[in-house]
Amino acid sequence: MAKGSRDSVTPPSPPGSAAPVSTEPAAPGSGWPGDPASPDTPVAGDAVQVGDLAAGAGSLAELVARQSVCRACPRLVSWREEVAAVKRASSRTEAYWGRPIAGWGDDQPRVLIVGLAPAAHGGNRTGRIFTGDRSGDVLFASLHRCGLAALPTSTGAGDGQRLIGARMVAAVRCAPPANKPSVTERDTCAPWLTAEFGLVAGSVRVIVCLGGFAWQSAWGMLRTAGYSLPRPRPSFGHGAEVHVPAPQAPRLAGGPVLLLGCYHPSQQNTFTGRVTPAMLDAVFQRARAAAGLP
Repeated sequence: MAKGSRDSVTPPSPPGSAAPVSTEPAAPGSGWPGDPASPDTPVAGDAVQVGDLAAGAGSLAELVARQSVCRACPRLVSWREEVAAVKRASSRTEAYWGRPIAGWGDDQPRVLIVGLAPAAHGGNRTGRIFTGDRSGDVLFASLHRCGLAALPTSTGAGDGQRLIGARMVAAVRCAPPANKPSVTERDTCAPWLTAEFGLVAGSVRVIVCLGGFAWQSAWGMLRTAGYSLPRPRPSFGHGAEVHVPAPQAPRLAGGPVLLLGCYHPSQQNTFTGRVTPAMLDAVFQRARAAAGLP
């Protein structure tokens, strides 16, 4: 198994620094705020290694570290690193994370929030899902209003933001071109999602799926965990609710869960009014109540 990572970069320079801005992804252990990995964290180079490393992680912390250095999907690795090198005009003075985005939040969440994938200049830049882009601006404002986030904004790793009774994950951990991962990339990444759910399932009571891609990924996650899924499979929709009973022969210590559908807070959806702050608040207030959070 490969060790370490081929990524090599220094962490972001402090404001006002004259140090050159790196065009390489953040190297594990180089000082990026909240980096879960070290130079010795094992790196998955293909789908088989993803499965092995995900299943073999002995703790949530080790699993998160392994996710954050994965190189199993060549197209996604190439894209995320190209974005980190070229950058966006408004972010030319910033270092980019340029690596997979691991799950983050409460280690014993009552609410699990599942998204599609990191944005090229959002999570791929900041190192945290839904952070540093307009989708995150809308999402975290709602989470804060609903008591699930400490701050109404999420600007970058190390900004003091924390989730309250909740955890956030992406179905695909790397930023994909045109925000569209392939089926193979989704399936290659699935063991990371399944393993993370396995380590927190004992406390999870609600799963909020941001968009149809996350909705489909959640079904696969639940099936692998031993849950019996309804047939026919319920369709995704904003406000859709599906009660999934606890598995009779569980592969993990999971209980019954409520699956909630929520339109993705993408810039297109929020600008066109397909999803509004009130609509997001309604879903997260429902999630909070169903999860039994005070």
